[in-house]
Parts: sequence; structure tokens; C-alpha cells
Amino acid sequence: MEIIGYLLLGVVVGPLARFLVPGRDPMSVLQTVLVGAAGSLIGGYVFQEWITPDNRGIPWIAAILGAVLLVVIFRFVRRSSAAT
Repeated sequence: MEIIGYLLLGVVVGPLARFLVPGRDPMSVLQTVLVGAAGSLIGGYVFQEWITPDNRGIPWIAAILGAVLLVVIFRFVRRSSAAT
């Protein structure tokens, strides 16, 4: 059930991550939601399992940070593939 929650959180986290990373973005709406969902899953999982195993804290902040990291990686990969 937690996975479904993180996927739904990704619908909000994806656009928020794109907003927090300045610059033009070549991502579609679907890609934004998928990056948000993946970042939410990765960030939320890492936060719950490694940082606060007793499930205290605010895992949605980790979900946002995970999505921001994925947006930056996505941009870097897009730029490097476009340069070649």
C-alpha cells in the first residue's frame, strides 16, 4: 500500500521538482509524472529504510529531493545525448 501512496505522491512531486529546478525542460507531462513517481519511490524508500527506520519524520521531503535529483539527471542525459 505504501508503493501506491508514493506513486500517487509522484503526480504532485514531479511538477514540483520541475518547478524547483530552474531552466527549460524538454519533458512531456507523462515523463514529468513518471519522474515524480520514481523520485517519490526512491526518495521515500531511502528515507524510510535508511534514515528513519522507525517511520518517523517527513518522507515526502525525501520524495521531492529524489524527484529533483532525477530531473537533474534527466536533463544531463538529454543534453549529453543531444550534443553527440
